[in-house]
Amino acid sequence: MINIELGAVQERFADLVWANEPIASGELVRICEKELQWKKPTTYTVLRKLCEKGLLRNADGIVTARISRDEFYAKKSEQIVQGSYQGSLPAFVAAFVSRNGLSAGEADEIRQMIDAFRKGEQS
Repeated sequence: MINIELGAVQERFADLVWANEPIASGELVRICEKELQWKKPTTYTVLRKLCEKGLLRNADGIVTARISRDEFYAKKSEQIVQGSYQGSLPAFVAAFVSRNGLSAGEADEIRQMIDAFRKGEQS
């Protein structure tokens, strides 16, 4: 099981890997120097930790993700709903909308997702 509890810096690092994978670890060091102003040891420390958590793999100096970016953020979203809203998606949506609002376009997009889900259930 992949531990998806990541800090903001680890998520940013993972985003760099997802954007560039497969990537040689040396190239990852160069990208982290440029994007994050990290030294080589910092890059390798964070890489090792994310490999230990099961998110990334470093095999023969080639770094890849063990799960996709979309899967990672989907699992993270599920954990937020489960942990903070007792598994209630409507409670999560209500809290989000009350703070951030919802445009007509976003409402239409959500309605389309719900309609598509309902059609799939009836099939």
